Amino acid sequence: MTISLEPLAGRGRAYWALADCWNVVRRTLTHYRRKPVYIAWQLGFPILSVLLYGYVFGGAMKPPGGGGADAYRDFLMPGMFVMTMAFGFINTATAVVTDANKGVIDRFRSMPMAPSAVVTGRGVTDVIIACAELAILAGTAFVMGWRSDGGFLGTVAAFGLLLLLRYCLTWVGIWLGLLVPDPEAAGGLFAVAFPLTMISSVFVQPGSMPDWLGTVAAWNPISSTAAATRELFGNPGAGGGSWVEQHALLMAVVWPVVITAVFLPLAVRRFQRLSR
Repeated sequence: MTISLEPLAGRGRAYWALADCWNVVRRTLTHYRRKPVYIAWQLGFPILSVLLYGYVFGGAMKPPGGGGADAYRDFLMPGMFVMTMAFGFINTATAVVTDANKGVIDRFRSMPMAPSAVVTGRGVTDVIIACAELAILAGTAFVMGWRSDGGFLGTVAAFGLLLLLRYCLTWVGIWLGLLVPDPEAAGGLFAVAFPLTMISSVFVQPGSMPDWLGTVAAWNPISSTAAATRELFGNPGAGGGSWVEQHALLMAVVWPVVITAVFLPLAVRRFQRLSR
């Protein structure tokens, strides 16, 4: 019996780009299924962070508007969602440099597949993983007593902004993963991610910091997403009278668009130069 390839030959470039992208996604998700330790780390770290900051440090924190540990946890949880999404670019960079060092990316480049599939497949995979992280983190927060008072549409919009932030940082992770020499160096990016999240409104309001540091924190893209999600969730906000703090919803969209516009071309260009 012979199989005709004519129907497949008639497919356009867009079809093959999507098909190849999905194959890359399936490959990565299969690795997660066969090595569940990766899932345990990526999903376990956010839960431990919530328990640590919510219960260990929560009693010593002063939430905006006053209140005790419960009020601070309501303020904290949107920030923890944002921090989890922000730290995700380290996992992206580690996965990319691991594939590069093992020759997987070179093998992909030698195959008759869409050149964009390697990059876009990584991005789609990270968004899928981010959805799982948010689901587990939200479940943990619910058990701790956190609630979203922003209604169904507000809650959906807040999670949409969180995924938008994760998506734009995916391109940062891909670009860095193609730059760093090995997975150990990619793990060192934590030294960049940690101050990036700490100097923000994730844990405290920028107004409680020294003036110059508070200004830096207010203009941090992470702070915009944190403030916007708090507003959409109906949780206590960090406040602030600066322009960027008063327009957090707008900036929570503008910042990811700007980051994507900068780092997506850089990631694609770096990928194209690998064989040179």
